[in-house]
Parts: sequence; structure tokens; C-alpha cells
Amino acid sequence: MGSAPAGNDGDTERADRDATNARASLEAVAEAIHEPLTASSPLDDALGRIRLDGAIFFRAEFTEAWAYESPPAEVIRMLRPGAERLIMFHIVARGRCWVTLDDGERYWAEEGDVIVLPFGDRHRVGGTKEAAIVPITSLMEPLPWAAPPVLRYGAGGDRTDIVCGYLHSEDPLFDPRLHALPRVFVVRPPDGPLARWVASSIDYALAVTSPTPNARLAATRLPELLAIEVLRLYIASAPAGRHGWIAALRDPILAPALAELHAAPERKWTVDDLAARVAVSRSLLDARFRTVLGRSPIRYLAEWRMRVADELLASTELGVADIAYRVGYESEEAFSRAFKRHRASSPSLWRLRQRLGGSNGES
Repeated sequence: MGSAPAGNDGDTERADRDATNARASLEAVAEAIHEPLTASSPLDDALGRIRLDGAIFFRAEFTEAWAYESPPAEVIRMLRPGAERLIMFHIVARGRCWVTLDDGERYWAEEGDVIVLPFGDRHRVGGTKEAAIVPITSLMEPLPWAAPPVLRYGAGGDRTDIVCGYLHSEDPLFDPRLHALPRVFVVRPPDGPLARWVASSIDYALAVTSPTPNARLAATRLPELLAIEVLRLYIASAPAGRHGWIAALRDPILAPALAELHAAPERKWTVDDLAARVAVSRSLLDARFRTVLGRSPIRYLAEWRMRVADELLASTELGVADIAYRVGYESEEAFSRAFKRHRASSPSLWRLRQRLGGSNGES
């Protein structure tokens, strides 16, 4: 276990060149497959507003027999102190492995597959042979890291390489209480641009984890873009359900209703207005929201307004009063009260914390 020794200057130049080429390839594929977001699609609008940050990208080389457990609290303390949870996605670069949660059901993944744990649950990962399970934190070098770590562990048999990604987000999509996504799923990108993108991301991760003087954690939006496209692919192919956000996106009544709310959150919506826009009765619309999403249309609108406000505070220089108007509040004071209920902090202080890296403080 541990990183390989640093190479000579030629190795450094070659690693830097490989990283540059891999990143250029990844960005080109990302641009090619990324479709413009439109307000007419609730899925595109929701995914387009996701903010993922703090990407930590490293690789692991396991040899049969091997298995590890990832205890969330310990991983969070090491990688993102103070966070409530992390989003974990692991790309299988070589070999075959399984992942399981506390229920014991194993999900198998092969080369090119992406394992996603959107809520960062405690989980175990292992190879094709039975092995004793060790905590993943016991395989990591102590912080701080001069370069992204390379984990090496196992009994010396057949090898499995995994590119491990850890991201942070406060988006409601990653709140386990909303049940918008399953606790774990495996995505196999179909042949085409997305599959090439995943392959390029593997090349990029391998390049940036080369132990050279210029190596560093991948502070880039590429892991974020990859994670969002994997989510898009999963949602598009997920089995139809009766409840939750994915079901709402496919519902003939809710999908257009969500599109209306997302397109104009500042409008003074009533249930009657929304029902008229989607040509259904008020009672039917209200019932569909409560049955599928577990909340009334007006409560959903209030939550969506706060989600838009989060994005505007974090990514723009707009004043709080301007943001209040854009999300449907008549006064800055009313918006600030609602936001404090939402984030337990004033809008200005929450914005400051985001810019300082999400550190905690008194509101």
C-alpha cells in the first residue's frame, strides 16, 4: 500500500503531458455530449442547477483477494470535515468487483461501469474471491497529501483498478430523506460519446495521480460533469416507479407542471393557475403532487425557490434583494426569513460560507 516513488524529470514531463492530453480529450467529449439545458425539461433544469464541489479524485489498485469497508463518518472526517455526507462514485478501470450495503445484496460492476452511492452510505467493496474486510481509511496515507493517493492492497492475485471520486453537494437530490435516487446503483454507459468520456476520465485520473512534483488533487469541474451525466443516464434508463422525483419526471401531469414552476419561480402561482396551465382539475393536480412527490404544489414551489436561491447566491454577484425578487418574494425581509428557515442562516452569511469553502459558523 502507498504511492510509488517519484520518477525523474522525463517521467514528470511525460505525466504532465498525459494529464494535459487526457483532460483535453475529456473536455472535448464533455462538450460534444452536453445538450443545452432548456426550461421545458424538468430533468435538464434540475440537473443543470446541481452544484457539486470539493472533488477528490484518486485511484486504487487491488489484487485478489481483497475487500474493504467505507465507514462514512471516518471518510468524511478525513476528506470533508464538517459535511453531513459525501457523494461517492467509483469507475471500474480494470477487472471486476462488487459493492454491497448493509442489506448484503451484491451489485457487480465490470470495466467501464460506474458505481454511484448518492448518499454516501456505509458500504463494502470486494473482488471475485472472499477476503477479510478492512476499513478503507486504514489504506490511506495520513493527510495532507502532496499528491493524489494511490491505494494498493490485496494478496497479489488478479488486479482490479478503481478510480474513486468523492464530491459534496447540498442539493435536495442528494438528501436521502427525499428518496429521489436509490442508495446504490451501477451505470454502464452505452457505446458512444458517454462511454468514451468515461474512458477519458479514467485516463485523466490515472494521469493526475502520477507522483510528480506538479501532481495535485483534481480541482476541476470534470468530475462534476461526469457525475451529472451519469445521473442523467441512470434516470433515463431507470425502471418506472410510482413515487418520487424520477416518477414525477415521467408523469403526464406532473412533468409539464414542474416545467411551468421551474420556468417561472417568481410568478405568484396558485394551484388553480398551475392546473389551468396543464389543463387538469385543481383537485387532480393536488392529488398527483401529494401522491407522487409527497408534498403539495405550493410546498414544492417553495422548496424549488430556495433551490434556485441557493444557486444564485453561490454562483452570482446579485444582491439579496434582486435574488428575492427572482424567486418570487416581494421583499428582502420576507425572503431572508424564508431562507433562514431553509438553511438556518441568513442569505448573506450562507453565501460567505460557500465562498470560504462551506465552513461552519454562527448564523
